[in-house]
Amino acid sequence: MNISIVSIGKLKEKYLKQGIDEYLKRLALYAKIEIIELSDEKAPENLSDSEMVQVKQKEGERILSKIGQDVHVIALAINGKQRSSEELAKDLDSLATYGKSKVAFVIGGSLGLSDEVMKRANATLSFSKMTFPHQLMRLVLVEQIYRAFRINRGEPYHK
Repeated sequence: MNISIVSIGKLKEKYLKQGIDEYLKRLALYAKIEIIELSDEKAPENLSDSEMVQVKQKEGERILSKIGQDVHVIALAINGKQRSSEELAKDLDSLATYGKSKVAFVIGGSLGLSDEVMKRANATLSFSKMTFPHQLMRLVLVEQIYRAFRINRGEPYHK
């Protein structure tokens, strides 16, 4: 399986990079995984609604430019579908079984994802109704992908 994590914003925090690198190393046994970091759109602190839409559209264009037509897209969104680790594992296993070997998880910037990206998504995923920094979500996501592969292989994992 080829998995991409397409994310807006540069990861600066060393401790998050170290955690992500550790899970990427572990994931190398199960899948080819790539993280695609895209720059966020520079914007002032207080944006009007139309300015927010413009920022999300520009970031969305960057995201969509990195996703091929044959890729199954899972958008991380606060209003997405919540799944257990076992359900995510089953979803990934089903995708592989039915020939969807290219999967992209998409993490938007601080304003979220554009309507265009949400329309392109084949599925949505939410880890919680809480809001998390998108940088932290990268670490949580790679850990959950790793856990999914362990579950699917019947290997032990922390419950």
